[in-house]
Amino acid sequence: MHCHREGSGPPLVLIHGVGHHWQGWRPVIDRLSPAFDVIATDSPGFGRSAPLPAEVEPNIEAYTDAFEKFFHDQGLGRPHVAGNSMGGAIALELANRGAVSSATALSPAGFWSGGELRYAQRSLKLVYGIPRPLRPGVMTLARTGPGRTALFPQLLARPRATPGDEAAATLRDLWGSPVFADVLNAFTGYRFTARPELDQRSVTVAWGDKDRLLLHKRQSARARTALPGARHLSLDAGHVPFFDAPAAVADVIRATAAV
Repeated sequence: MHCHREGSGPPLVLIHGVGHHWQGWRPVIDRLSPAFDVIATDSPGFGRSAPLPAEVEPNIEAYTDAFEKFFHDQGLGRPHVAGNSMGGAIALELANRGAVSSATALSPAGFWSGGELRYAQRSLKLVYGIPRPLRPGVMTLARTGPGRTALFPQLLARPRATPGDEAAATLRDLWGSPVFADVLNAFTGYRFTARPELDQRSVTVAWGDKDRLLLHKRQSARARTALPGARHLSLDAGHVPFFDAPAAVADVIRATAAV
């Protein structure tokens, strides 16, 4: 599993969402590295990481297994972890297993209804399915403020705050992923369920209140019901909050790790 590592202090592993890459965390890493040994990962099959073995279904359970193995291989013990979207679900499942010291889940997957899941799957597949001849032009468009506003309304509350090169690189890595469609399909049937032994005091669920992919009001309410002992809050951000609200995201992770 490819990762970027910087800083010093207790280990903190950052896990991105489906189709993304570790670089999306850059403005948050800059705020966390003075206090943590930050390990920002490319999940298997995304960015520069190889996919899971071909015989393994790329579902949330398998990705959770992969991160547990990564912790062991890197000698991290029980690190703090933060994840967004699919990465948020992985973070919660790692907490469910007692594999982490704390978990911060940002707009996590797994609290959807069947219809909401299909809506999210279809929305993301529309972007992934853009024909190859059109992709260079779309990447050029993503480098402009108006282009990002048009392309990412479901994901970003402040599209102009995301650098154009980062937006274009996100699309490049999304289209370059060999597992994107399979991972999206593997979401079907997944719902997060807290185990009785989960220490919910070490868990925070933070939702972008302008999240138009995993709809904030409905799904954050289900998260509150499923995890009544966790801390729940809303961020002035979209589904992917790193450039929308980097200081707020860093503050939430620091506060969760301090519990």
